[in-house]
Amino acid sequence: MTASQTILDELEHAAKACEDEEAEFRRTMNARVAALAEARAFAHRRMNIMRSLFDTVAQADDGPIAVAAAVAALRNRLGWREESEARDEVLERYGALALAAFHATREDEASVASDTLAPDVGAALAEFEAWYAEARGKHFWVLFEHYMPETQLVDF
Repeated sequence: MTASQTILDELEHAAKACEDEEAEFRRTMNARVAALAEARAFAHRRMNIMRSLFDTVAQADDGPIAVAAAVAALRNRLGWREESEARDEVLERYGALALAAFHATREDEASVASDTLAPDVGAALAEFEAWYAEARGKHFWVLFEHYMPETQLVDF
């Protein structure tokens, strides 16, 4: 093997190593971008659902009415028209979160009336999310991903 061939082989090897390193970086970067995008989407869904939940339960006069309204609102938002055991379980757990949110909206009234503190809604939300992830093997917020099929534009 000549000196020039040895140098060219080394340069080719270095170029291939750089190519492999770039490809690996792109794979990890794409995975990180996807993870960040999912986290962002879940954070916005969480914020929107909790805003809607607080708006719903704040209008109720008592806990059971607040829970029923919140459960109905979630069922409607998810498009759950039919009942199932799995859905009922989710809605029952969500009802506990709704009750915590209801009590949190009454925090000022409750603290004046007694020395008890309103439940920690953040902890109730985290508990609900953890339960769902363990029970279903995926994040609760995935339920809000609706595929919208493309429809053909028809001009009459």
